[in-house]
Amino acid sequence: MNEEPKRANFAKEEGEIVLREHEYDGIQEYDQKLPNWWLFTFYGGVAWLVIYWVLYYNIGFLKSDHDLVTEKITALHKAQLAELEKTLATLDDSALVYQWAKNPELVAAGEVTYLNLCSSCHAADLSATLEVSGQRIPLPGLALNDGQWKFGRRPMDIFKIINDGSPEDSDGYNGAKMQPWSQMLTPKQVAEVTAYIVSMVPGDFLDIPLVGEP
Repeated sequence: MNEEPKRANFAKEEGEIVLREHEYDGIQEYDQKLPNWWLFTFYGGVAWLVIYWVLYYNIGFLKSDHDLVTEKITALHKAQLAELEKTLATLDDSALVYQWAKNPELVAAGEVTYLNLCSSCHAADLSATLEVSGQRIPLPGLALNDGQWKFGRRPMDIFKIINDGSPEDSDGYNGAKMQPWSQMLTPKQVAEVTAYIVSMVPGDFLDIPLVGEP
């Protein structure tokens, strides 16, 4: 024969199960004392909430996720600028034509980057067109193999337009502007892409004077 459960407002001892005295619409409620490990975890969470609230909102000891992300972005931007300055210190038109564009490893690296990021607008063959069913369909970018350099034909001009994107005062090509690829590429990668383009149309840069040893 089952015994009636003990009636009380709350269980007071561990392992004790009581049927609470209140009842509403025929619904009854059991109560059992929570284990100490659970209570300590709960009270510890409450205590940490108070400590965190004081440290974060009153003392300013802890930083928000926004502050942490902003600091990392700022540090990354400074590192990019430092690397750009380091690259530009040894980079010029002559170096791009006679050193970078003559180096098979650098050109191959630039080709990979170009095909992955640039060919969708300028085409794999630099023509800015795509052949479909025997017809050439224009792509969004400018052709790079027609001898026409809208923003300067010197290798460092090409480096700058890749790194910085279309100038602010430019209306773009058919309304589309090129993004500054410095947001995704390192200065070395930009130089590699420049070297690849130079290597593809070397005739456009025959008048670049050789400075120093290649």
